[in-house]
Amino acid sequence: MRIGVVSDTHDNARNVARIVEILNRAGVDRVVHTGDITRAATLDRLAGLDAPLFGVYGNNDVLREELDEASERNGFVLAEPPFEAVWAGKRILVVHDPREAEGFVAKEHDLLLQGHTHRRIVTHNGHRLTFNPGECAGMLEGHNAVGVVDLQTLSPDLLLF
Repeated sequence: MRIGVVSDTHDNARNVARIVEILNRAGVDRVVHTGDITRAATLDRLAGLDAPLFGVYGNNDVLREELDEASERNGFVLAEPPFEAVWAGKRILVVHDPREAEGFVAKEHDLLLQGHTHRRIVTHNGHRLTFNPGECAGMLEGHNAVGVVDLQTLSPDLLLF
């Protein structure tokens, strides 16, 4: 199973359209948004994904009622961090701010997905991969990125745009 990872879109409509195109072309099975969606319109644009979307709210996701309505309308699963899932036998923890993982991340977690910092993070701690593809909202072409993580190998790929 391959999952797409998106972080900090901050309602950049042009980039969200590119993200949908890139992740659909990558053929991911699921997409995880690590927060800072900002507006419901972003979720409506993400409805063009071929894969289901899961994720957490970030500190800039203050319009919760609108985001909740758009999430429900589009069949997405968004939650307050942390969000936990077990996919393809891997235990996954999703947070927005890396500090939200404190006290929740356990040795049994295979994958920690985070956002907030707008910086790429790819670290291995024993068997665990910690991953943040960086931001998707920047205006500098070629510096924005989404990630794809192969859950069988826990190997991430960065897809720059």
